[in-house]
Amino acid sequence: MEVPNDLLYTREHEWALVEDDTVTVGITDYAQSELGDVVFVELPNVGDPTTQNEAFGTIEAVKTVAELYAPVSGEITDINTKLEDQPELINKDPYGEGWMIKIKFSDKSELEDLLKPEEYKNLIKKD
Repeated sequence: MEVPNDLLYTREHEWALVEDDTVTVGITDYAQSELGDVVFVELPNVGDPTTQNEAFGTIEAVKTVAELYAPVSGEITDINTKLEDQPELINKDPYGEGWMIKIKFSDKSELEDLLKPEEYKNLIKKD
């Protein structure tokens, strides 16, 4: 399983790329492999608020539906509209073209609650 060292992670298997006051969010390689073929993703609208550890959308695979959780609180500034027609990008490139949303975060201290790469690797080893 790929776990990039430049990202932070949630216990629910989302990744977060921090750039200035914005976090780009997607699901991890581990999560997409556990879900299987992704067939649909429901994302919020630009301008919607998010709260750390609360659902911001859902992801549907052939066999299951799962909620997506926000790594930080803030406001949605961008969504990956490509996923509407190509949800399989999440399986093919979870850390690149399969990104889901961008959040302008409101509380930088929330980043301290996220897992570092080594901590995330230990979490998925237990699963």
